[in-house]
Amino acid sequence: MSEQKTWSQRFESALHPAIARFNASIGFDIELIEYDITGSEAHAKMLAKTGIISSEEGEKLIQGLEQIRREYRQGLFKPGVDDEDVHFAVERRLTEIAGDVGKKLHTARSRNDQVGTDTRLYLREQVRHIRTQLVEFQQVLLDLAEANIETLIPGYTHLQRAQPLSLAHHLLAYVEMSARDWERLGDVYRRIDISPLGCGALAGTTFPIDRHYTANQLGFSRIYANSLDGVSDRDFAIEFLTAASLIMVHLSRLSEEVILWASEEFNFVTLKDSCSTGSSIMPQKKNPDVPELVRGKTGRVFGHLQGLLVLMKGLPLAYNKDLQEDKEALFDAVKTVRGCLEAMTILFREGLEFKGDRLAEAVASDFANATDVADYLAAKGVPFREAYNLVGKVVKMSLAAGKLLKDLTLDEWQQLHPAFEEDIYAAIAPKQVVAARNSYGGTGFEQVRQALVRARDRLNSASIE
Repeated sequence: MSEQKTWSQRFESALHPAIARFNASIGFDIELIEYDITGSEAHAKMLAKTGIISSEEGEKLIQGLEQIRREYRQGLFKPGVDDEDVHFAVERRLTEIAGDVGKKLHTARSRNDQVGTDTRLYLREQVRHIRTQLVEFQQVLLDLAEANIETLIPGYTHLQRAQPLSLAHHLLAYVEMSARDWERLGDVYRRIDISPLGCGALAGTTFPIDRHYTANQLGFSRIYANSLDGVSDRDFAIEFLTAASLIMVHLSRLSEEVILWASEEFNFVTLKDSCSTGSSIMPQKKNPDVPELVRGKTGRVFGHLQGLLVLMKGLPLAYNKDLQEDKEALFDAVKTVRGCLEAMTILFREGLEFKGDRLAEAVASDFANATDVADYLAAKGVPFREAYNLVGKVVKMSLAAGKLLKDLTLDEWQQLHPAFEEDIYAAIAPKQVVAARNSYGGTGFEQVRQALVRARDRLNSASIE
């Protein structure tokens, strides 16, 4: 049978070993150990400041906690299942180091507010890391965009050729998505940055604690106003997983495009050896592993969000053991998002190369300039809907003749409508088609250059916040 726990004097026997293993969270919440130590140090300082313990006792607790931190970093402190969770593990070791004084650390505190504090400290730091990664990812996309302002790429709707685009404009769409991700995480951060420490098990404490002091020590901007809410709130975790899911949506969409672009059918990019692998039986293949893995890992982050929503939907106030299940979801989502951001940043910085000649060929070999023919006629006074219908006939005729619009003779154009003149050829040339779309936010080269400046300015501000 398992040894008795600090709470088990209420019980006549210890936990069954299988139940002890089932109940334990030490296998994964060890991730929180340094945050637990940091939170415990703030709590010890507060206990001494308020006179709940002596200053000497407070100092002894802090010295013991710092010793545990060192031991853990050196690989000397390795708690196991008998410790149940990271909080008991730290308290047990502290008591071994500091003697009976170590037993005073838990005064005016519960594991309920303790784990809430640890989780928020962990997630607050991880959000800062992810926001930094998002800035780096945007910088890489911006660098690539600046080098490809006048590189053209087919634009698609319904995965059908629609209109040609500046490649930079296409990449800037993902910069905008990532900028929203960065902003969204900032909003989430504000709701992570609330201290539950001092809420106790659910109702506060009879001791004269100073919750504002511990919040200040830990860098929290505010404290929970309601102790029940403080120990049972996981909105911040759900919000984080929502933001993480949207980051993965954006990375997955970009991944899908890379996978298509790298296929023989598109052939728009070359994947470099540093970011692709081969087949075990087909030596000619080069597989887009990075974007495929990102696309695949997106589902696990979605699953964590759904799992936590289901976990929370039926929980009565206040703390319930079900909440132990939030951590593995959070830890895995953080690792997945950070790993995917790192991989995609490397891929776009050094792992692929756009094929300019192939892209130029692609935008010159379809009817993506058909709308520009209609715009040409509309600019000459022909009602747009009439011009639209006329161009539909032109496309149909050209397909039947095996021609592209650029291949029609001027006589053929003028037979269709007398408004066509020699300048029709310049108007439907791919670069002119792109350059002409000069409305704000459009793909026109001048608009793209302005968008790049705005994005750089925004990124420079974001990176120093």
